[in-house]
Amino acid sequence: QVQLVESGGGLVQAGGSLRLSCVASGSIFRINAMGWYRQAPGKQRELVATITSSSSTNYADSVKGRFTISRDNAKTTVYLQMNSLKPEDTAVYYCNADVKLFGIPVSEVYWGQGTQVTVSS
Repeated sequence: QVQLVESGGGLVQAGGSLRLSCVASGSIFRINAMGWYRQAPGKQRELVATITSSSSTNYADSVKGRFTISRDNAKTTVYLQMNSLKPEDTAVYYCNADVKLFGIPVSEVYWGQGTQVTVSS
């Protein structure tokens, strides 16, 4: 019913930048908050950043000042601009979205398949 497709991951040297994108599609009535999470090998998935439908943002302390989350005007695409990348940012990055579908009274959270970000030292 809803697909979230991430792109933009890759291999970058420490200090470099990457921009992740996540496009939502399907029978979407409204997307509330969207966010980025990451999971490093052997670790739990953790929040990176979130953005509401009114563009209020929230960041993990570890990425504040380096990462910027944003959404397009149609509110179906979320971006994560990552600057000053560090080796400890290496992880699989997942997009999620709180989506209300047409004809469904409550919203539900959907996840993308993830995109690998590797930062070399």
